Amino acid sequence: MRTATLGPAERVEALAAMAERELDVLVVGAGVVGAGTALDAVTRGLSTGLVEARDWASGTSSRSSKLIHGGLRYLEMLDFALVREALKERGLLLERLAPHLVKPVPFLYPLRHKGWERFYAGSGVALYDAMSFSSGHGRGLPVHRHLSRRGALRVAPCLKKDALVGAMQYYDAQMDDARFVTTLVRTAASYGALAASRARVIGFLREGERVVGARVQDVEAGVAYEIRARQIVNATGVWTDDTQALIGERGQFHVRASKGIHLVVPKDRIHSSTGLILRTEKSVLFVIPWGRHWIVGTTDTEWDLDKAHPAASSADIDYLLEHVNTVLATPLTRDDVEGVYAGLRPLLAGESDATSKLSREHTVAHPVPGLVVVAGGKYTTYRVMAKDAVDEAVHGLDQRVAPCVTEDTPLLGAEGYRALWNARARIAARTGLHVVRVEHLLNRYGSLTEQILDLIAEDPALGRPLAAADDYLRAEIVYAASHEGARHLDDVLTRRTRISIETFDRGTLSARECAELMAPVLGWDELQIEKEVEHYDKRVEAERESQRQPDDLTADAARLGAPDIVPI
Repeated sequence: MRTATLGPAERVEALAAMAERELDVLVVGAGVVGAGTALDAVTRGLSTGLVEARDWASGTSSRSSKLIHGGLRYLEMLDFALVREALKERGLLLERLAPHLVKPVPFLYPLRHKGWERFYAGSGVALYDAMSFSSGHGRGLPVHRHLSRRGALRVAPCLKKDALVGAMQYYDAQMDDARFVTTLVRTAASYGALAASRARVIGFLREGERVVGARVQDVEAGVAYEIRARQIVNATGVWTDDTQALIGERGQFHVRASKGIHLVVPKDRIHSSTGLILRTEKSVLFVIPWGRHWIVGTTDTEWDLDKAHPAASSADIDYLLEHVNTVLATPLTRDDVEGVYAGLRPLLAGESDATSKLSREHTVAHPVPGLVVVAGGKYTTYRVMAKDAVDEAVHGLDQRVAPCVTEDTPLLGAEGYRALWNARARIAARTGLHVVRVEHLLNRYGSLTEQILDLIAEDPALGRPLAAADDYLRAEIVYAASHEGARHLDDVLTRRTRISIETFDRGTLSARECAELMAPVLGWDELQIEKEVEHYDKRVEAERESQRQPDDLTADAARLGAPDIVPI
């Protein structure tokens, strides 16, 4: 295996190498599906490139509910195949592929009606558990249990007594979505894939009807490359139609965007030892444990404005607060909200106007020779989507290609994780870090934690926490730039860490310290440090202003008041 380091030098080398010779597969878009597709292709022995216009997971894949789940509500829609598929993937991730990144999480479902509702909902959850076990990968999670009202209030004292007559508790799983994608990209690179962020496709190369490559612009250096590939996979999510337009062909399907927003509040604002799942008039609402915080979400509304920076309006925030407060004994207020983030789900356009009714199934198409398109689906089933996309691309390669092996290919950091977890007290004693710090690192980097510890051994000052965001060590900021492909301050504060949504200052108090830690790795001078900090401050202010606006149009206009990227 090659190095999994994705630093500045490796990025330049990857772009140059992609332009030197024809690839078997070039993947466009490094969200979870694109990163998964690159891993699938390279582990079949195909020469593989991956380009991303911004940062890994900078779109939908960093703005989800952070859940790996079967989709309990899809059982109610009788979509058994989708649920069965997702439950198998959930089990694989928990047990084999990424046990360091994907963790069990309990949810409490309050019952409002006696008798029939317990039978109806209980039957659904029992089927959910049964389908999980039948997949062969469901033994890592406890089965559901029924609770009386008193039992429910014992595990979730935050609930109003009159908000339930009883409850059920079941388990799903969660992860840090952006960290998961970064790990996918690095895993693909370790098997030989060439990966470059801030590399935007500006056109496709054609020979007659066939697509034979892409024109890619290095957004940082302004240099354009021609990258030739025998098959190109368009995995750009909500940008699918825009990417398709670059070849001047009408797509076989269309992707519509549905906006979902989430609120982040401190742990002490909701007194509960379990997450919550609540039914709303449109869908469901989750209250999800998230370290020292809770994530409350989500909404489901159509969005046809700026795709890069979907904005949460005041109305969106009020909607979530209003619905979660129907069951909370101590209501949440605007002052309790630390962070807000908005993301867009890529839904295959259907006949219904209601976005919640559009398909969460995925589709793979081959609209013209040399170009495969994959779209739709849900985060949990990314590996299946990637497999289907590569299977389709293989049809266009005139050679025998090995079958998919990603079901048995652990992500970086998984191998040895459990052994290191068992040794965490010894690691803490050896390094001088508190055992809680070691646990934090193991659950973010797995066995790659040793690389973080090496940085601290070389410079003990990196073992200190950030002054204004003490959940994270200074070494993690350096590592993000040197090993994980972070190119800008925004990449670190919003995706490599979650400081932008986990602090009331939205990361502005940590911006300068982080920029100064990144500077030696990325070659920034004092002027560039100032630009990075100024850009981040403007971004935060634009987001705050958008969240004060009454509707999508005004929120979008406010959010676009901040520039998108800082030129080097």
